[in-house]
Amino acid sequence: MTEHFRSGFATFVGRPNVGKSTLTNALVGEKIAITSEKPQTTRRAIRGILNRPDGQLVIVDTPGIHRPRTLLGERLNDLVEQVLGDVDLIGFCVPATEKIGPGDRRIAASLDGYPRAKKIAIVTKTDVAQRDQITERLIEVDALREDWDAVIPLSALIGEQLDVLTDEILALMPEGPALYPEGVVTDESTSDRIAEMIREAALDGVRDELPHSIAVVVDDIAPREDSDLTDVHASIVVERDSQKAIIIGRKGARLADVGKRARVGIEELLGTRVFLGLHVKVAKEWQRDPKQLGRLGF
Repeated sequence: MTEHFRSGFATFVGRPNVGKSTLTNALVGEKIAITSEKPQTTRRAIRGILNRPDGQLVIVDTPGIHRPRTLLGERLNDLVEQVLGDVDLIGFCVPATEKIGPGDRRIAASLDGYPRAKKIAIVTKTDVAQRDQITERLIEVDALREDWDAVIPLSALIGEQLDVLTDEILALMPEGPALYPEGVVTDESTSDRIAEMIREAALDGVRDELPHSIAVVVDDIAPREDSDLTDVHASIVVERDSQKAIIIGRKGARLADVGKRARVGIEELLGTRVFLGLHVKVAKEWQRDPKQLGRLGF
């Protein structure tokens, strides 16, 4: 450990789908947060841990800030507020390909409520943007606040400027010991990581109104006797019978495809071959029901 070791918590904020989870995964160097083009993919505060000889960053991936239409939406926004009040640094993210809008301005202004945290602006997705778009976005973002400690353009997808971002964030962290043991990349439980892998596979290709209605609960994980297989049983929860039919697909084909794609990541995580048993359940209007939300961990 170096003499001036730094450690602390950082989080990225922005509208849904601006690349926060992709950035978290890229910095940690391992997939700890699922990604999707569907808005509001992230539903929990997921901590990824980045270890360097001169410091340790704990990156808290949070849901995108949005105007809530359900009790679940309200609880996700509350979660973001709680995280913002606890971290040492907030990175405000906007994609290089999209002009600054009212939602971005509202989020940037809301950072006044967290005076303790250092603040940097991050222009994401530069790999798919034209040079003049990147320049325009940097000027727009810089004008949103006067107290940015840095404004950094980057691409998490191709790793461009990630080292610059890491150096900048670490330099802004307080001096102090490591917060997690070396080698730990997340404090997510195995069952939570498996549930997220299944949800990511289930989100792929579904209709726009369906993603918010999908939740996943892992019912059991157990090594099979006299075998190198691990049995994993999980429930995909939706709100209506019509949604159940969409997830299962014609003669179960879609559910089988979800299982096939999720199993790859689960086997990598567990280090064994996996039998994955998926069941689809209906919990009517669970996003608006406090008891159902509690059962599903929200």
